[in-house]
Amino acid sequence: MAGLGLSATTPGRRLTIGLTGGIGSGKSTVGQMLVDLGAHLVDTDAISRSLTAPGGAAIDAIAQHFGPDMIDASGAMDRARMRELAFADPGAMARLEGILHPLIGQQADAQAALARPDQHIIYDVPLLAESGRRWKDKVDRVLVVDTEPETQIARVMVRSGWPREAIEKVLAKQAQRHIRLALADQVILNEGLSLPELRAEVEKVWRLWNNGA
Repeated sequence: MAGLGLSATTPGRRLTIGLTGGIGSGKSTVGQMLVDLGAHLVDTDAISRSLTAPGGAAIDAIAQHFGPDMIDASGAMDRARMRELAFADPGAMARLEGILHPLIGQQADAQAALARPDQHIIYDVPLLAESGRRWKDKVDRVLVVDTEPETQIARVMVRSGWPREAIEKVLAKQAQRHIRLALADQVILNEGLSLPELRAEVEKVWRLWNNGA
């Protein structure tokens, strides 16, 4: 982008980057900043939402495995009901992932194939640390957006209006912070940063990638 004084192309080797972070970390904001710098974004959470939207490719299988009550009046998966089931029955999430993950992988590959040869490809994967080797083996680098748990809770309460207890349950299901950080090639600590300060941190990482680091 001309305004940033940074090249929107990648003069060196094109990289595939796994972008991850816990709920409320600011990961999606970082992803959009990378797009502004010239990256090609594959948002696996958006893919998952499309698969479970009315008419989505996963709806029939979800109804078959979990019953028609798990589909709401609009024809979408009832996300609140599924969340409650997953908290009560750990096996339910594994069954849902068994339906969604192959479809997400197929659509992610198709979207990645749309990138230009000079674009870094960013796979935005909220649960990268929880997915074993599946995504780690697919990417050249892992970028973690890190935040204190209390900050995550406060952000999600403001953004989504969820009660604290519900957010804590989500955090408990996600990988512990130290496990996520252990996977990282680069870390952006999004704690107390303004948007311009966060953008500056993203630009630093972008320069590292384009300089072959």
